Amino acid sequence: MTAMTTYIPFIKKPPLVAVIRLSGVIASGARGQLNDAVLAPVIERAFRKGKPQAVALVINSPGGSPVQSSLIAARIRRLAAEKEIPVYAFVEDVAASGGYWLATAADEIYADESSILGSIGVISAGFGLTGLIEKIGVERRVYTAGKSKSMLDPFQPEKPADIKRLKALQMDIHEAFKAQVASRRKGKLAEDEDLFTGDIWLGHAAIEKGLADGIGHVVPKMKEKFGDKVRFRVHGPRRPFISRFGLQLGSDAITAIEERAEFARFGL
Repeated sequence: MTAMTTYIPFIKKPPLVAVIRLSGVIASGARGQLNDAVLAPVIERAFRKGKPQAVALVINSPGGSPVQSSLIAARIRRLAAEKEIPVYAFVEDVAASGGYWLATAADEIYADESSILGSIGVISAGFGLTGLIEKIGVERRVYTAGKSKSMLDPFQPEKPADIKRLKALQMDIHEAFKAQVASRRKGKLAEDEDLFTGDIWLGHAAIEKGLADGIGHVVPKMKEKFGDKVRFRVHGPRRPFISRFGLQLGSDAITAIEERAEFARFGL
C-alpha cells in the first residue's frame, strides 16, 4: 500500500514532518557548519517539498555569529508565515546563545531533561600579547588612517576608549537578542526574573522560566501531534564534492577544534 500511494493521487498520504538538523557552531564561511548561505536551500526544501504538515528543528548548537543566527531564524519565520506551517524546535545537548536564537524561530520549544538552554548574552574574547613581543625583542609598527582602525589590537596595550566602543557594540547586539526572545516567547517568559544575563538552565528549569514549552523528543512528540503514521523527511546540507575525498582535512581539523572548544564551554 505504501508503494501505491506514491502513484495513486486520490489515496491520502499520512502527514509529513520535515526535519532540519541544526548541529554545530554558527559562523559564516568555512568556520561554521551553520550559516544562512549553507542552510538557505535546506530550509527552502524543507518547507516546500512534499507539503509538510510541520517543520521540526533538531538543534544542538553552542551558538556563534549573532548575524547568522538572525538570518537563519528570520528565513524560517518568513517561510513558516508564507506556507502557514507550524515549526517545532527540539533541543538535544545544547541550544545556547545563537543556538537558542535559532530555537526561538519555532512556535514551540521542547528539550530533554538534561538539555542546556539559554546563555542570552554577548561575548567577545581574545588575548593580549604585548608582553610576549617585548620578551622576544619584536618591535611592532602600525600605521593607520582613522583613529579606530587599530581598535583592540592584541599586540598593543588595551585602551579604555576601545573597550568602551566594544561594550557599546555588545549592548546593541544584546538588545537585538533580547528583543528576539521577548517577541517570540511573548506571554511565556517568567516576569519576576532577568533571563538575559547569559545564565543557562537545564530542561525543567528552562520550562519554568518560559524558555521552553515542555520535555519532549522529536519522534514521539510529532506522533502525539500528528498521529502514529506520521512520516519524517530529514533535510540537511549536502557536503561539498571535494570534501567527500578528504581533501579539506586541514581546514576541517581546525573547524573541529574550534567547535569542540565552543561545546566545552557548557561541559559537553
